[in-house]
Amino acid sequence: YFAHPMMVAAIVWDDGGTEDEICSAFLHDAVEDGGGRPRLEQIRRRFGDEVADIVEACSDSVREPGEEKAPWKERKDAYIAGIPHKSPAARRVSLADKLANARDILRDLRQEGASVWGRFKVTREKTLWYYRGVAGAFRAVEPDSRLLKELDATVKLMEQFPA
Repeated sequence: YFAHPMMVAAIVWDDGGTEDEICSAFLHDAVEDGGGRPRLEQIRRRFGDEVADIVEACSDSVREPGEEKAPWKERKDAYIAGIPHKSPAARRVSLADKLANARDILRDLRQEGASVWGRFKVTREKTLWYYRGVAGAFRAVEPDSRLLKELDATVKLMEQFPA
């Protein structure tokens, strides 16, 4: 688990991210995967509003204790729709996260083949739909982004691996 936040932070750093963006990259999954709204408030107290706001914007689910996540498609639709409304800092961290995930998927597909698609809670087609949707939403607001260009290329390579 630690490697992924490190990779996202490295991508943000390499893209010229600020200290708050890099910090947010390290913490981007902490709310969604590790504590919901109480964790977000801890981040706000410890790292400040800017970091907490970026982390919240990068989360597809900010739950209260005991609350269930919304269904996958609902969360992903909302995430994609929200991309144009994120701050530039949140877009940088979000795009770095999606790029790191896509790189990891592609690496695993190259090493292990199509069986990798079975690891996901959804089908290959839905996974690719999500990454295409994310890329399209970023294209509308960050058309010249180097990270977006790499995400597009990575998704195209992922598409070459059948289910």
